[in-house]
Amino acid sequence: MMNLSDSLKQTIRDIHKRIGQNLSHYQVRPQQNYLVAEIAKTLSGEYDKQNRLCVIEAGTGTGKSLAYCLGAIPLAMKHKLTVVISTATVALQEQLFNKDLPFFAKHSGLDVSFDIAKGRQRYVCASKLADFAATAADQDNQRGMFDSPPSTKTIELLKRLYKAYASGKWDGDKDSWPSVIPDDVWRHVASDKHSCLRSLEEHRNCPFHLARDRIEGLDVLIVNHALLLADLELGGGKILTEPGKSVYLLDEVHHLPQITRDFASAQVTTFGAKEWLDKLPALSQSLAKTLTRSAAIGINLKVLDLVDDIGKDLSEVFVHLQQNHQILFKEEQLKRFENGELPADLKLKAQAIGPATGQLLAQINKYQEILKNELSEGDISPSVGEPLMSDLGFFIHRLENLHKLWREWSYERSEKAPPSARWIEVIKTQGKQQFDYLLASSPIEIGFFLQEKLWHECAGAILCSATLTALGKFDFFRKQVGLKANDGTRYLKVDSPFDYRNQAQLHVPKLTCEPSAPKYTDELIKVLPGLLEGINASLVLFSSYWQMEAVADKLKAKYGDKLLVQGQAARQLIIEQHKAAIDKGKVSIIFGTQSFSEGLDLPGDYLTNVIITKIPFAVPTSPVEEAHAEYIKAKGGNPFLELSIPQASKKLVQAVGRLLRNEKDSGRVVILDRRLVSKRYGQSMLDALPPFKRIIEY
Repeated sequence: MMNLSDSLKQTIRDIHKRIGQNLSHYQVRPQQNYLVAEIAKTLSGEYDKQNRLCVIEAGTGTGKSLAYCLGAIPLAMKHKLTVVISTATVALQEQLFNKDLPFFAKHSGLDVSFDIAKGRQRYVCASKLADFAATAADQDNQRGMFDSPPSTKTIELLKRLYKAYASGKWDGDKDSWPSVIPDDVWRHVASDKHSCLRSLEEHRNCPFHLARDRIEGLDVLIVNHALLLADLELGGGKILTEPGKSVYLLDEVHHLPQITRDFASAQVTTFGAKEWLDKLPALSQSLAKTLTRSAAIGINLKVLDLVDDIGKDLSEVFVHLQQNHQILFKEEQLKRFENGELPADLKLKAQAIGPATGQLLAQINKYQEILKNELSEGDISPSVGEPLMSDLGFFIHRLENLHKLWREWSYERSEKAPPSARWIEVIKTQGKQQFDYLLASSPIEIGFFLQEKLWHECAGAILCSATLTALGKFDFFRKQVGLKANDGTRYLKVDSPFDYRNQAQLHVPKLTCEPSAPKYTDELIKVLPGLLEGINASLVLFSSYWQMEAVADKLKAKYGDKLLVQGQAARQLIIEQHKAAIDKGKVSIIFGTQSFSEGLDLPGDYLTNVIITKIPFAVPTSPVEEAHAEYIKAKGGNPFLELSIPQASKKLVQAVGRLLRNEKDSGRVVILDRRLVSKRYGQSMLDALPPFKRIIEY
């Protein structure tokens, strides 16, 4: 395990000093120094030998990226461990790769090697690309690769991709192509584990494996949370380094609970699944004829029987849902099952389909293994075997998802375990069937997965974000990610170096009604012009699209092109237009919803006035949110106090955080929600906000 010797402490101090000397406008920040020391002490086991975990809320301006690099990289390199930096956004990955880590490597005196590790799906499969580019224009030889005949635009794009890759002008990385590659084109040429033939000589230099070879043995890997979770689900060490040989720096970690929940979810359609499943017997019979191993004949017979059984069951489920449509859905398009309890008839079907899909998946995997062996041994030519491998990959991917859903639906949970959210949604289709049923499942609590796969296995982990506490405490986040009270985990709240009281003010004006009142939208239309008067750069945040658009429609005549409304142009274009207007000394007002309250960086004169129309309470309308609230209530808890208020508090802190981005910024935050002063929870929310100078009207 890691230890922090005196010589290593001195090395870290020396690196910090050199970096400060080479960083323009560098200022000594006590908060950053504190973070560096605490991160190094935590990872070295000075606080807890077994649980080397630290959860950090570090406000804007604390320099946390440099702090965790200083506190973790020298220590990890000394003990031959890999540092895995995981983020939620591409923007932070690019900042780390293009700016922060090159600067650190250059001035640290350490020979630090680093790269971005991406998921397989971000790389093209060279074999698929060559195949699809050659056949895209041949309607008789498209092998069902498109849902409908490809457009001329699609054909031309495939040809350009192939030509650029074949000539060495493109490396096969989706993100390095100069324009956006549409998903409906990319999914046909993306690399996938099921059809990969690395064992063949000509496939060893494919883009994905070349990228994987590059990250082998690196000191620092930059990944996203989804790739990290994919590796953990495989047992760890299959895509990235083993958890026990890794130090994890999880930035933007407030996104991790939701990403983990999404990762563990599953959904399939009934009629749609039956349609693609009906195509599997033809492939199975083709494989049985092509493969030389005698085992293929037995596999084919089992596949045909299983497809027949599963197909009948899926058809019966579809018919059952049609017959009971009015009872299940009434006037709604979605039916959530209370406490995750399925009706008896669906439960019986799940208990049949779940095991059967698992057995079918096992047989198809056997086909894949035999086909790989025969291709590598030369028993089958690549021209015959590779298209079959690609088709197998398509079915394996679909089967895995089908099995995941029905396996989860067939589970009988214990009384102590939280239920999953299970629901059915009516969806429109493009085919002969006018509608289909989407069957879905999602866990409502995911902490056990992170605890078992990550926290108990890793050499150490630093979890950080600018916003982690809710109502000033870490309790809500701790429960979300599966950390236990008093388990040895360190919790640090490091304030921003900003002089909040002198740089900005928080204004809660007196209004005639609260947000729940019918006339609240009319009041917003009345008061907003006065709050925007005389200020060039404003951001107005709404809790709903309809209210934002209603207010925008009424104020458009007054502000014209000065008003930039989310949804009426791409986010980046809105930001660019806003900055251009401010640079010219003009007025610019952005109207946005929740997505504009996070990740929006408008420093200095680009934003001096933030108006928040409502406390951002999330309405529990999604099946998962409803199921979670139901579970808390069943245990005797209060979903509003345990879920809604902590979540809203975090979002409110994020929203007001849009104002001050640098130490010289200044401005005003206005919150047009009287519940901050009229409700008991309001004071706790106010106390959780930065210590701005307050102007609260009573």
